[in-house]
Amino acid sequence: MNISLLGKRAFVCGSTQGIGRAVAEVLATQGASLTLLARNEESLKEVKASLTNGPDQEHDYLVVDFSDPEGLKQKVADYLEGKSEEIHVLINNTGGPKGGPIIDAEVDEFFDAYRMHLACNHYLVQALVPGMKVANYGRIINVISTSVKQPIAGLGVSNTTRGAVSSWAKTLAGELAQFGITVNSVLPGFINTGRLDYVIQTRADKAGVSFDEMKESFASSVPARRIGKPQEIAEVIGFLASPAASYVCGVNLQVDGGRTQAL
Repeated sequence: MNISLLGKRAFVCGSTQGIGRAVAEVLATQGASLTLLARNEESLKEVKASLTNGPDQEHDYLVVDFSDPEGLKQKVADYLEGKSEEIHVLINNTGGPKGGPIIDAEVDEFFDAYRMHLACNHYLVQALVPGMKVANYGRIINVISTSVKQPIAGLGVSNTTRGAVSSWAKTLAGELAQFGITVNSVLPGFINTGRLDYVIQTRADKAGVSFDEMKESFASSVPARRIGKPQEIAEVIGFLASPAASYVCGVNLQVDGGRTQAL
């Protein structure tokens, strides 16, 4: 099975922690050259220095803020200007909006979430797809949530936004497949990240129990009886980014230990 990414360059968003960092590490071991995107330059430097770096790999980074889509668009345009190489892989990965019942959400929260997720994803795709077409190779992979298939209580704005990104990605997949470009979305379940810790703590505070008790409750609701690891999401993304996944296009793939009950 060919999962080598030698000679390929990947943009990895949100790459300084959690799932994004794990994805960067996996793609680097597959031979890809990486452009890391996040807002903390010191963290970007630290991750860049830690990556597998073979003789045919050259890693770099872009300091961007996904709450500023126009700024992201300009920085990516400046980065691409004059570069001869194409970007072959795009990992759209951005932290979710704050939790809370959807009935209590302010309208601006939806607009902010759409800008951070849908608008930024779209700007990146518009910037990178022309090069993918030239290369006849493209992999666009969106890290979303199992809420696409089964809404998660207390994450109203996130559920809404993730659903929009999923529909956007499915539409895009139908338009780009003819050019050797696949578009897929990975739906993580309960994964051991700062985002999950936030959700667990919020639920624990509301229920009047400890963080550890609530975390155990989360784990026991998963058929695998445990919380997942960022590496386990990254390995799936590494496959989808590779030549081996050339005929996988337009899917929402949950990686959740069997928790999601929807088909």
